[in-house]
Amino acid sequence: MKKIVILLVCGLLWAGVLNAQQTQYMVFEFIKVEKDHLFDYIEFKDLMEKVYRQALNDKRIKAWDFWSLQNGADEGDFQYIMVTTYDDPVKMMNGLDDESMMEYTKIAYPHLTGNQVATLFEQSLSMRDMPMRLYMMEIVSTDDSFQFKPGALASFDLMKAVEGKFQEYEKAEIEVFRPIHQKRIEQGLMGHWSFLRTALPQGSEAKSTHLTLNMYKDYMQFFNAQAYEDLSQTAEQRKAVNEGLNSRDQKWVYLATLENVVR
Repeated sequence: MKKIVILLVCGLLWAGVLNAQQTQYMVFEFIKVEKDHLFDYIEFKDLMEKVYRQALNDKRIKAWDFWSLQNGADEGDFQYIMVTTYDDPVKMMNGLDDESMMEYTKIAYPHLTGNQVATLFEQSLSMRDMPMRLYMMEIVSTDDSFQFKPGALASFDLMKAVEGKFQEYEKAEIEVFRPIHQKRIEQGLMGHWSFLRTALPQGSEAKSTHLTLNMYKDYMQFFNAQAYEDLSQTAEQRKAVNEGLNSRDQKWVYLATLENVVR
């Protein structure tokens, strides 16, 4: 009997360790490209997919996604969002330095010389601007088997917790909104949902403190979800939803289509 109890305790502890290890850290890079460089940048992002695949093989990253924006705060601000996922906060903060990027490029394109690789990166840096970069840590997500494939749709919702309601807002996302999104997934109205908090300390003037990701397999699923109204909600549930909404300010919503995937 003692052996069984010990095994159960060890199993719970191991499960806790695994859960801690599964925490995801993500860098969101909002990219602006001048109009006369858009075609060149399309070629560059395809090159980046091969480079980040080498980084994945080397276990430097966990995933890399490249999204094309459909709308946002101002259509002129950004055209793309690049999301790099890590399994460790230190890896996230260190990122991939230029030297590593060039080494991975040489592996992905063995026919290029060192000078050609250096020129390629200089050209790419000159054609893009990254006016916003977010370092985030995933707090909770839905249980699903969503497949990240080109053509998938997502909304990146930037939130700011109301001053004095930080914990109240996080509790609402975890206890109120997560079950709602989980139900939608089970009904085939959504693919995936996750809730993230900024991983770096920020002051009261920060534009956002959290981010929610809403994933859909295509536009059909997205529009079906927008038209859906849950008539089974009780008065108590509606109250909880309204209280959750009042604990945060939805700053911007960016709708984007997945173009390149490394997983």
